[in-house]
Amino acid sequence: MATMTKQQTKQVFGKAEEAAVEPAVESAAEVSNRAADPLDEFRAQAEVAYMAYLEAQRKVAAAYKKRGQEEENAYKEIEQQANNVCEQALEQAMRVREKAEQEAEQAYKKAIEKSTEVYRESVREALRLRKEIIEQAWKASRAASEQIWEIFQGDKG
Repeated sequence: MATMTKQQTKQVFGKAEEAAVEPAVESAAEVSNRAADPLDEFRAQAEVAYMAYLEAQRKVAAAYKKRGQEEENAYKEIEQQANNVCEQALEQAMRVREKAEQEAEQAYKKAIEKSTEVYRESVREALRLRKEIIEQAWKASRAASEQIWEIFQGDKG
């Protein structure tokens, strides 16, 4: 709970002292009774002072309660601000994550396209090499066959 400042305490107790010092309005009967018993006057002053003390105590309690409410309101406001900051940070983090995912997805698609292109180029090269090797093998086989045929024809002739 919050504490009162010295100035606030002096103000509260100063008002209580003023209330205790203020003379009470008395009727003629009270004045004659007072003359009869001087202790009644002191008792009346003490009662006024006590009532002022009780009033001051109520005001102090009200001030403490008001200060406590102000502190609670300040806490709630700070808590709300913290919640707002946190929510904004979470939203920003989500946007950053989504952007990173999109960039990663685009990079993945480009990598797939590149790997597909490399695959196709490798297949084209393998097919070209196969065709070239087969053609060379065919030419070599034809040349060998012609040579064998020439040798066979040469032996007959």
